[in-house]
Order: sequence, then structure tokens, then C-alpha cells
Amino acid sequence: MRIGNKEFDLPVIQGGMGVGVSLGNLAGNVAKNGGIGVISSVNCGYKEPDFEKDSLGANLRALKNEIAKAREISEGNGLVAVNLMCAVTHYEEYAKATVEAGADAIISGAGLPIKLPAYTKDTGTLYAPVISSGKAADLLVRQYMRRFSMLPDFFVLEGHLAGGHLGFSREELESGSAKDNTTILKEVLEVTEPLNIPVFVAGGVFTGEDVEYFMNLGAAGVQLGTRFIATKECDAHENFKNVIVKAQKEDICLIKSPVGMPARAVKTPLLTRLAEGKTFGPKRCSNCLAACPKGDKVPYCISRALIEAVNGNVEEGLFFTGANGERITGIQTVKEVLSELYPKAFE
Repeated sequence: MRIGNKEFDLPVIQGGMGVGVSLGNLAGNVAKNGGIGVISSVNCGYKEPDFEKDSLGANLRALKNEIAKAREISEGNGLVAVNLMCAVTHYEEYAKATVEAGADAIISGAGLPIKLPAYTKDTGTLYAPVISSGKAADLLVRQYMRRFSMLPDFFVLEGHLAGGHLGFSREELESGSAKDNTTILKEVLEVTEPLNIPVFVAGGVFTGEDVEYFMNLGAAGVQLGTRFIATKECDAHENFKNVIVKAQKEDICLIKSPVGMPARAVKTPLLTRLAEGKTFGPKRCSNCLAACPKGDKVPYCISRALIEAVNGNVEEGLFFTGANGERITGIQTVKEVLSELYPKAFE
């Protein structure tokens, strides 16, 4: 496959998962096997010794190191990308650091990345907005052409069955009125096909049949995250992987993130205590999310909860998952997952 000046073998993007769930090891191994591996930039420097004192500096340093690590592991195969949330503070600094480190692409969502082309123009780094509607695709195309005379290199269409933060209202998700991926893809393709912009479908993708289905509808490929959590190469603690493996359908629920967006996660002791009215504030606010309320107004620090999860703290961690998390029954290798998703590449 080819997008812009980049070539790769598999039409599969491994979704960016923070904090620390998808770093250089996972992303590098996905790329090594021909896919697009994605590092999550969100507080990726949580292990750095100066993280508490200078979270931005720690994160930027770690981001560059993780990109270099992924590139080394990939052995020149596939692509190494970085996921940037629009909701973070210092978005510009993260985007510039990603480009400076030589990442192949930036994938950006959790809001509309209106300024993203400014950081990738003439750099060789691809850029891809994450969208949840044809309307958003059309808006971004028009904005990018008007402001930068550029088109997105590709889009990631994220549907309502995805894990983590979701681009739908809680009412749409709970009532079942959110449009499915098939419907949204048709709307997005009306915008993208005349412009030859590839679209990758995310949210609820689980099997090779799912990949084939969406590609037959006109998608260039797919993105998925949760299946890659339950891999040997995933950067998260084994306890995190086991939470996903053990999760049943009734354990997966919608929550309200402190940033105001609905999100999907596994029910754990933290969520039980929050439902009882208890709080889980930050030890020290690093001002990582622009939309996050401050002080006593925040019911829990999502950054702290995600760090506890990736470190394997089942009692105090927040464990994001896609709607199909209950279908995962064991730990696999990255190659095994990819060979199930796109078997003809491994024949």
C-alpha cells in the first residue's frame, strides 16, 4: 500500500492507546510486521524521573525516544505513527517533536485538528484527522484547503464501538441512535472518493471478515486498538492485559471522562468507588488536558488513573476497552493478531 511518499504492507493501523499502553515496543512490532504502529503521546513520559516536576519536558523527551525505539524494532518495515489528542495542552509542541523525531504520520482526534497541517506541511510526515461523521470530513477538507492548500493524507473514521474517548454524545450511545460504521463510511466516502483520500475504519473491528467487509465498501483499511492490548508486545503491565482478557460483556460500560466526553472502559474498583461519590484527584496537576476541570471540580484525575492502569494497579486504574473487549480470551503475539486480520499477507 502507498499513501503519499510512504509504503507499507498491511491495511491495518494499531490504534494509539494512552497512557503508555502503546509505546515504542508495540508500535515497532506492528510496523515490523507491515502495519502502521501508533505511539500514544499522552503523558508518554510518565516513567521519566522528572515527570512530576516537568511533565512537558519529560513527555517530549520520551516521545522522541519511543519513536526511535519503534523505528529500530520495525527494521524499516511498515510505518511508525503518533497519536495526538486535540484535547491536550501544548499540542503544537507535541506535533513539532513528532515531526522532528521522524515519525511517518500523525493521527489526531479527540476534537477537530484544525491546525494540524501547519506542523506537517513540507516535512514528509503524513497527517490524518480522526472523524466520526461525513460532516466532520467535509468541514476539515474545506478548512485545510482554505487555510493551507492541503488535503488530509488519510482519515480515520472512528465509530461508536471504539474504546476510550468517543466522538458521540452519551445520549446517542445509550439510546442506540448513533450511526453505525457502515452508514458513516458511505457518508465519508462521498467526501473523500472524489479527492482520493484513503479512509481507515475504526471502532468494533475485530476479525479478518470485518477487514474484508469494510474494504469491500471502499475503505483503504482498518484501525483497531483493544486486540493489541492483549499481545505479548504491548507496553502495558500484564495486569492490564489480564483485565481485558477476563472482561465479560457486562463488565464493559460507558463512563463520563473529566474532559466531558463519554468513554468506554472496564468496570473496576475505581469506577465502583466513583459511582459511590468518592473522588480520585491528582497528586499534582500537570495541566495535561485543556478541557479538564481543575481543583475540587474534577471527580478524578484521568491521567493518574490511566497511569495506575498501565502500571498494573487494578484497584485504582482506569482500563479503556472497545465494545468487543469481551471477545478477547487470551494473549497473542502481534504477528498472530495481524495474520488473523489479513491472512493473505502471511501465506
